[in-house]
Amino acid sequence: MPQNWTFIRQRLTPYLFLFPALFLLFLTVFWPTFQAFYLSFTQYDLTNPPQWVGLANFRRLWRDSLFWKTLWNTVLYLVAVVPILVVAPLGLAILVNRKSRGITWFRAFYYTPVIISMVVAGIAWKWLYAENGLLNQFLSAIGFKDGIPWLTSPKWALYSVMAVTVWKGLGYYMVIYLAGLQSIPAELYEAAAIDGSDGIGKHWDITVPLMKPYLLLVAVISAISATKVFEEVYIMTEGGPRNSSKTIVYYLYEQAFKSLEISYACTIGLVLFLLILGLSILNLKLSQARGQIH
Repeated sequence: MPQNWTFIRQRLTPYLFLFPALFLLFLTVFWPTFQAFYLSFTQYDLTNPPQWVGLANFRRLWRDSLFWKTLWNTVLYLVAVVPILVVAPLGLAILVNRKSRGITWFRAFYYTPVIISMVVAGIAWKWLYAENGLLNQFLSAIGFKDGIPWLTSPKWALYSVMAVTVWKGLGYYMVIYLAGLQSIPAELYEAAAIDGSDGIGKHWDITVPLMKPYLLLVAVISAISATKVFEEVYIMTEGGPRNSSKTIVYYLYEQAFKSLEISYACTIGLVLFLLILGLSILNLKLSQARGQIH
């Protein structure tokens, strides 16, 4: 009996240490997730108790043209922003991964947007994008008299918001790549130089293959962030004009907190969850496939 009790105590002790964190995780993540999943099959608007309606919210979602519009905007955001945030920060990281005078200030310059609040950044860029803002004044100075309706034209609004996302994320992903670059032994580059691989060639032959885990990490993080973009849209355009910059998360916010359509918002959230889960699984499969190839 004492031996059995000792064995049980050894087994239970780690879980006792984990229990406080798991309990908080259950209260803040798992239970709200379960509630949202349940509410997506009900009719609930904060004034009445939830009533079971089955798949009615999903049928409504299927017929909702605005939902498909926001989904398309989100996919477009994903396709346009992620490749830039995967490739451009790597170039910046290679640029700042040098021992030269003033390189610390150069790194700080590119990292500064990361530590700026999105609220502050959004307001600042909204001023820059204004009709008489700095960007249009510059365009007028070089001959474009009318300027560009950055945030007031359906053709430009979404791409203007994308530019802020890219500007804000460059420094963050640059630091991730910089950590990877500094783990590559300098002897590999010296050996490559002896073999005739120098300049851009050495990065193609050595840097890119060795940085693939970091490239995959940045691809996953930036893709998930792009599908959940909200602050930029809320601050700069509020989804306009004519829903041209409205993303799926902003549409979820509108349904939940403006229209008080809690159940319908939970249904949209479930679709968003499945979209993010699909992206994560796809990236995991791609990484496993690359590992098998190599």
